[in-house]
Amino acid sequence: MTVTIESPRTVTPVAPGTHGSDGSPPSRGEQIALAVFIFVPFLAVLAAVPVAWGGWLGWSDVIITAAFYLVTSLGVTVGLHRLFTHKSFKPNRAVKIALAIAGNMAIEGPVIRWVADHRKHHKFSDREGDPHSPWRYGEDIRALTKGFIYAHVGWMFNAEQTPQRQYAPDLLKDPDIVRISRGFLWAVAFSLLAPPVIGGLLTWSWQGALTAFFWGSLVRVFLLHHVTWAINSICHTVGTAPFKTRDRSGNVWWLAIPSMGESWHNLHHADPTCARHGVLRGQIDISARTIWLLEKLGWVSDVRWPVQSRLDAKRVHPTP
Repeated sequence: MTVTIESPRTVTPVAPGTHGSDGSPPSRGEQIALAVFIFVPFLAVLAAVPVAWGGWLGWSDVIITAAFYLVTSLGVTVGLHRLFTHKSFKPNRAVKIALAIAGNMAIEGPVIRWVADHRKHHKFSDREGDPHSPWRYGEDIRALTKGFIYAHVGWMFNAEQTPQRQYAPDLLKDPDIVRISRGFLWAVAFSLLAPPVIGGLLTWSWQGALTAFFWGSLVRVFLLHHVTWAINSICHTVGTAPFKTRDRSGNVWWLAIPSMGESWHNLHHADPTCARHGVLRGQIDISARTIWLLEKLGWVSDVRWPVQSRLDAKRVHPTP
């Protein structure tokens, strides 16, 4: 599968500073915390190779990092995205709470704020009003470079915030989600501190705790954040587009596994409530498989699986 820029699909560039949001601006403390969560893990990744080469990477670190990446990544893809934003299935209360907590642990913002931002993105995708379109400044190389950086990370520092009462009123009526969303900082603390505690107990050493914090907390958060942000930037800049959409969403195959299937982004924008994004042959979608397993266990219901007639209708080149 080739990766190509989807220039034929034209959209109106997003004008800077025209979100029209009546959300309250983030406090200075929130902006500082955001910067810390972005740049400290980045510094950790810069140090990752020499640290690993120096022998400061053990099997316990690999297992802890993989486990926390899987939990927090699925918290984003299955929880924040497919469940809370798009209502792709109905969970029981325990699954709902678990996915909300796992989503908070990804340190990408409280549940309700994340959902409000993403729903606004879908309403204005790659048009004026989109919180993070890479095409907001135009289509030439200079404008697209600036827009790409903004879509990847810069948009989170915007003083304007998506109004939650407008875009997530259903979640504001759910006491469980409101409570979990307000407890975001507790989830952040657990997400960062649990790996070193587990690492220390497994190795019974301070070194084990330190390396688990380095890999399972800092490096894991860095990787998770940038994979998530790549869906906003890369998957709206390049990729194949087998389905008709009103935006520039594309499929990027090499992001499929780390993103748990989110990078099959073209179908998602063609059919947002569909529980499976990788609907074509060979498209691995770990998130969809997780939902399938939860359905088999009887813990979720009313899953909105893809319907062949809908897929055929949305194909750019309909199958005969």
